Amino acid sequence: MSFEEFEGIVHIPPKAGPARWVFGDHYTIKADKENTNGSLGLIEAMVPPGGGPPLHIHHDSDEAFYLIEGELEISNEKRKQIVGAGAFVFVPRGKVHAFKNVGDEPCKMLIIFTPAGFERFFTELGVPAEEGMSAPEAAQYAADVAKAQSIVARYRAEYV
Repeated sequence: MSFEEFEGIVHIPPKAGPARWVFGDHYTIKADKENTNGSLGLIEAMVPPGGGPPLHIHHDSDEAFYLIEGELEISNEKRKQIVGAGAFVFVPRGKVHAFKNVGDEPCKMLIIFTPAGFERFFTELGVPAEEGMSAPEAAQYAADVAKAQSIVARYRAEYV
């Protein structure tokens, strides 16, 4: 990861950090276990219309979302709610949840994991995304699902 450290402060420049395509969503890891001493993982996400993960649960980390642009449907096993730009959503570890872009435009958001570690799932699962590169073909997603199911338990999470 490209970052600068000065007097104990970590600075991640714009457009820096490993970028990955996962199920057609674009994720850039801005902070990880190594550069935050395990405190948090931070991902900048661009989720196209219809994008987002299925219901899942994190057993060892809390997850939070700050929506910068677009609309997301946040759901659990019993309820769905639409949130817009400026919304903050906190999901404590152990709670089933999912999100989906229900708008007509891509969603831009920040995803935070505490403590850090789950951000590595995206690095391991995803296809590298170079600047200006378009998402892989939808046919790739079936392979991503199989791979995700085979590695998610290593990150103390599961799909429900």
